[in-house]
Amino acid sequence: MRVAMIGTGYVGLVSGACLSEFGHTVVCIDKDDSKIAALEAGQIPIFEPGLDEVVKTNVAAKRLSFSRDLKPHVQNCDAVFIAVGTPSRRGDGHADLSYVFSAAEEVAAALDDSYTVVVTKSTVPVGTGRKVEDIIRKVRPGAQFDVASNPEFLREGSAIEDFRRPDRVVVGCDSERAREVMRELYRPLYLNETPLVFTSRETSELIKYASNAFLATKIAFINEMADLCEKVGADVQDVARGIGLDKRIGSKFLNAGPGYGGSCFPKDTLALLKTSEEAGARTRIVGAVVESNAERKLAMARKIEEAFGGDLKGKTVAVLGLTFKPNTDDMRDAPSLVIVPYLQERGAMVRAYDPEGMHEAAKHLSGLAFCADAYEALQGADGVVILTEWNEFRALDLGRVHKALKTPLMIDLRNIYRPAQMGAAGFRYVGVGRPPHAA
Repeated sequence: MRVAMIGTGYVGLVSGACLSEFGHTVVCIDKDDSKIAALEAGQIPIFEPGLDEVVKTNVAAKRLSFSRDLKPHVQNCDAVFIAVGTPSRRGDGHADLSYVFSAAEEVAAALDDSYTVVVTKSTVPVGTGRKVEDIIRKVRPGAQFDVASNPEFLREGSAIEDFRRPDRVVVGCDSERAREVMRELYRPLYLNETPLVFTSRETSELIKYASNAFLATKIAFINEMADLCEKVGADVQDVARGIGLDKRIGSKFLNAGPGYGGSCFPKDTLALLKTSEEAGARTRIVGAVVESNAERKLAMARKIEEAFGGDLKGKTVAVLGLTFKPNTDDMRDAPSLVIVPYLQERGAMVRAYDPEGMHEAAKHLSGLAFCADAYEALQGADGVVILTEWNEFRALDLGRVHKALKTPLMIDLRNIYRPAQMGAAGFRYVGVGRPPHAA
């Protein structure tokens, strides 16, 4: 099938590359000349494990290409995906749909006489598909098309595998003709018996927001349980395991830490709140999650300050990990964007290392020293904070860490080490939701 993917950001590039891997002919379109030039030169603008190889292989096979020009590539397409950004709108938290609607207008002007399914891949509030259809009908009242909703459920750091082996594919559309096109697009997934869930467009749009809000709720919940554990002497790791083994609950997203960040949960929970308010159906639980997560990052900054005896003035703090999660260079709403400035405001000198995120971090954080590796960041520091659970931080040479630090203090905000292990290695160890352990 012939596919056009409008937008070469995280969702568009991953989705376009993986659809080409399915055997479809895909062109990824973007107005950013420098981004298209980089892609045509084989340079991937985002860090996502495995994406470079998928792109390289399918470009070589002539199934994947890139262009700045929308019109010639939309014509004769079976499906045109809109995968542009929908950031939170400044001031009110609504999803900014200006890029989606602009793309819809351009698609409408480019459509020819053949039948096309226009697919919203971007995360959009309920009712957006109807508005996209109205825009296209207004520009091209006689065009043969349907609008479908096909939300993405890609996790940064494992997006390629998520696309190849998804838990489900959700499609919202109103016609059997559109359903047949979408079935054919995702036919390779039938081999893995992937559920293809067909719904109305409004239901499909809400499924995306509801999914992210529920996962964000699990994170906020276990973080609050971690706070309770610290007060009563319990261990949140054991609590999470104990409740996660219940199949009704599940073990995923029950890792206590400094709160969620990234490109999805923060903006999607806010957008869902705004949608529910406008619909007159308040979502009190989601509102509490948003508030709890905002408070969480500042609470973790204060936790670090307390671990240093309540005084950070003149202290050197080594920070390992800056991105919101491992295996990505994404700094959007990362806890480090709250925690690092807090430490600096309290008088600390911050030495930081992140395997992939320092270039992006430098755009948002200033006044800290970026280091070549973890051990350089540790050298002479008064303590170390683990902010992101990159694999290379899970097996640090503890003897070397102890020797590098001025004071053997580790504040592990991701609970990747065992308290008893750290105590035996001579560290004062502070985790999240677990009793502290001293050497």
